[in-house]
Amino acid sequence: MIAPDRRSPGPGGNEQAGPSDRQNFLRRTASALVLAPLAIGAAVVGGFIFAAACTVTAALVLWEWSALVSRAADWRILAPGLPALCAAAVLAHGNAPGMAIAAVALGASGAAVATAVQPRGGQRSAAVWAAAGMVYAGIVLISPIALRSDPQMGFAALAFLFATVWATDIFAYLTGRRLGGPLLWPRLSPKKTWTGAIGGLVGGVVAGVPVAYASAGTHPVAAGVLALILSIAAQGGDLLESSVKRRFGAKDTSALIPGHGGVMDRVDGFLVAALIAVVIGALRFGTAASARGLLLW
Repeated sequence: MIAPDRRSPGPGGNEQAGPSDRQNFLRRTASALVLAPLAIGAAVVGGFIFAAACTVTAALVLWEWSALVSRAADWRILAPGLPALCAAAVLAHGNAPGMAIAAVALGASGAAVATAVQPRGGQRSAAVWAAAGMVYAGIVLISPIALRSDPQMGFAALAFLFATVWATDIFAYLTGRRLGGPLLWPRLSPKKTWTGAIGGLVGGVVAGVPVAYASAGTHPVAAGVLALILSIAAQGGDLLESSVKRRFGAKDTSALIPGHGGVMDRVDGFLVAALIAVVIGALRFGTAASARGLLLW
C-alpha cells in the first residue's frame, strides 16, 4: 500500500485534513450549481464555444496529470501536449476526428520522447505516464466534440450523457454515504461501496431514460440499456482515476473545484462514458454521426 503524500495541497497534492461529510457535500453542491449550467450552456451553444470549453478542460486535465505524475507541472509533458490539444480541437471541430486522434498521438509521442531523453529522479516509466496523460486529456477533448458535431442529435446525445453520468455520481455518493455496506474495491478506493455502485446504476438509468426519450425519441428499453452501459463506464472511469491517484499517493488531483478536488476528479467518469458513447454511435453510423448512432434505436 502506498503511503499518502505529505506535500501541501495543490496539483497532484493530497490534503492532510479533509472537511466533514456535511461540509464536503455542501461544497460539492455549490460547485455543481456553478459548473453544471456552464457545461449545459456550452453544449446548447455548440460550435466554437463548446470546442473551446472542451479545450480548456482538456488543458487543465493535462496540467493536473503532469503535476500528479511528476509532483510539479512538468513542461516536458505540457510543451508538446498543449499545442497538440489545440490542434486536435480545431480538427475535431472541423469533423476530422481521425486527424484529431493523430494530433493527440503526436503530442503523446512528443511528451514521451521529451520525458525519456531528460529523465528526472530515475523514473523509468516516466515516458509511459507522460504519453498516457496526453491520451487521457485527448479523450476529454475529442469525444464530447465528436458527439456535439452532429447538428441534429448532438445536444440530445450530450444531454443524455450528462444526465446519466451526473445522476450516477450523485446517487452513488448519496446511497453509499447513507447505507454504507461492503467496500467495492478497497485497494483502490477506501470509501466506495457496493450499495453506492448499485445506487449509481439505478440513478443513471432513471435519469437517462426520460432524457433520451424526450430529446430524441429513443425507445425506453434501448435507452435503459445504454444508460446502464454508460453508468458502468462512468464508475469504471472513477475507479481508473482512483488507481492512478493511489499509484502516486494523492487524494485529489488539485484543489481547483471545492468539494470535488481537481478537474480530473470531476470528469473521470464522464470521459470514459463519453468515449464509450462515441464508440457505440460510430459503430452504427460512423464517427461524424455518432450522436445519431447512439440515440436512434
